[in-house]
Amino acid sequence: MQDNTTLEAETESRFGTFDSDGNYTPRRIIDADLGGVDIEEAYTSAMVVVEDGQLVEGTVVRVDQDEVLLDIGYKSEGVIPSRELSIRNDVDPNEIVSMGETLEALVLTKEDKDGRLLLSKKRAQYERAWGEIEGIKEAGGMVKGLVIEVVKGGLIMDIGLRGFLPASLVELRRVRDLQPYVGQHFEAKIIELDKNRNNVVLSRRAWLEEAQKEQREAFLDNLKPGEKRTGVVSSVVNFGAFVDLGGMDGLIHVSELSWKHVDHPNSVVTVGDEIEVQVLEVDLSRERISLSLKATQQDPWQEFASSHRVGELVYGRVTKLVPFGSFVQVGDGIEGLVHISEMSAHHVDLPEQVVTPGEELWVKIIDLDLQRRRISLSIKQAAEGGQVAAEYQEHFGDHAYDEDGNYIGGDESSEGQQAWEEYYAEAGGDAPAPGLIETAEDGTEYEYVEVTEEVEVDEAAEEAEADEDAAAQADVGEDEYAKAD
Repeated sequence: MQDNTTLEAETESRFGTFDSDGNYTPRRIIDADLGGVDIEEAYTSAMVVVEDGQLVEGTVVRVDQDEVLLDIGYKSEGVIPSRELSIRNDVDPNEIVSMGETLEALVLTKEDKDGRLLLSKKRAQYERAWGEIEGIKEAGGMVKGLVIEVVKGGLIMDIGLRGFLPASLVELRRVRDLQPYVGQHFEAKIIELDKNRNNVVLSRRAWLEEAQKEQREAFLDNLKPGEKRTGVVSSVVNFGAFVDLGGMDGLIHVSELSWKHVDHPNSVVTVGDEIEVQVLEVDLSRERISLSLKATQQDPWQEFASSHRVGELVYGRVTKLVPFGSFVQVGDGIEGLVHISEMSAHHVDLPEQVVTPGEELWVKIIDLDLQRRRISLSIKQAAEGGQVAAEYQEHFGDHAYDEDGNYIGGDESSEGQQAWEEYYAEAGGDAPAPGLIETAEDGTEYEYVEVTEEVEVDEAAEEAEADEDAAAQADVGEDEYAKAD
């Protein structure tokens, strides 16, 4: 134990002394502690030297709602405004930093109008991040970050700075609702980097494609042309529809959606439809799959050809007129051509002299070319009679008429029946009987008489006209169908 004399000596050397009345006398400094350096110079040398744009490190000594104070060893604490804490907008400083935390900041200005040292945490991160991101891009690597915001056309990711992720590059196929992605951590590939414009463009799809490359290769290897698969329509575009086959998307071109003419793909399929498709082609090099919907459906031309033959009478509707004839719809999506030479027994200059668009009439099949999907029809030969096609025989077959051609069976109220009766009457109905007297509105009486007149026929001219009609009919082919199309 130290005696009282020793304790008093230590107390005096360290703190000064107290007299008998308890008054304190401070210890006198005898030696110059600064070693010859004046106090101003000593004070300046003890401070950190900073310049605008410099990166500094310090300790958080205060956290307020609108700012954070950072001790960097300067003559006063540096101030980090809340807007300079993070690249995210409207954040609570307490969520970003905490008391006693050491962090890096960039000097914005050594002294603002209020004499404060202004610092920025987010700009320090920005400077550090650019160097790292440039290195990652050169190496072809990936960055990881948090989705913090939905903006027009895509998402903003926090990767140390604001990276833009376009909506078309979020998934393997475009997504419509981006809001559910906020708060998720993603890996993405840097596809564009421009520091001067502060522009960073990312692609999560590129990362997904690389991550799933082996899966895609295995999927494509197992996909063979000709096989049928079930998929879900993922998107509809002007030129067709994309179908998710459970591993990759395939395209149904608009020409493969239906056997009928398609004005727009959404008239056939909609997003979310589950459909069966046939694989047409698998392009391994470009990783593209071509699909067909109509290949899984009955070909109406095959169906028509299997149930009809040349020489049959079918009922149809005139769809359009062309200089060389008219087109008549005789089935669902099936149109045939009536050449102008087959429109009437007499010479016809223009198709509209015989038929009009929308008119319904009977025609005879005179040629059926399934390979080229073309049917040649005749109005002229239909007037000569023939066997009615199977689908019309219930009402218009030979069994429905007596020996004089009078209708004796079938549904009299059917539209087809009425049309057939009208047509039959025009083509070969009974003429007014000789001796029949009719009275006109003015009171004049007319008697029908049978007149026999001998007509001299120029056989050579008649044969020439027949040859001309036959030649014209023979010319009905590819060029005329092409003109009509």
